[in-house]
Amino acid sequence: MKKLLIISLVFGCFYSQPLVAQTTAQANATEQVQQEVQEAIETFLYGASVNDSAAHRAFWSEQLTYTSSSGTRFGWPELAQGFSEAPPLAESEVTAWYTGENFEFKRFGDAILVNFTLVLTPVNSTEPTQRFYNTGVLQKQHGQWRAVNWNATKAMTE
Repeated sequence: MKKLLIISLVFGCFYSQPLVAQTTAQANATEQVQQEVQEAIETFLYGASVNDSAAHRAFWSEQLTYTSSSGTRFGWPELAQGFSEAPPLAESEVTAWYTGENFEFKRFGDAILVNFTLVLTPVNSTEPTQRFYNTGVLQKQHGQWRAVNWNATKAMTE
């Protein structure tokens, strides 16, 4: 009986190391994907702040379904109609900056769901900062993370 316990412990040590290594590799891959997605969102938010239509085209998927904070739902064609072909604004011309905070990620196969708080900070300090709870589903398309579904909800003010 004692021999069987020792043999079990020895085999357990040999077989648990690959499992630990696999779990660590999966955690690192997940962390890398989360970082890529957060960077894609932050790059988009900067582009949205400076009114860069290229940032919108790079971020939103053609399969997009978008539900706005005002309760309207539309897709890529309607969103694209609002783009201006004017060059992006200089930072000195920006009227409000969009940033994100409190990012949370959930991975589902080749897609990732992200929840975060979008913060709209007006440059004019007399206007209040606004917060929106955003939930997006992104999928890697053509080598970059693109939003296929998006929901925005205005956060209650305190």
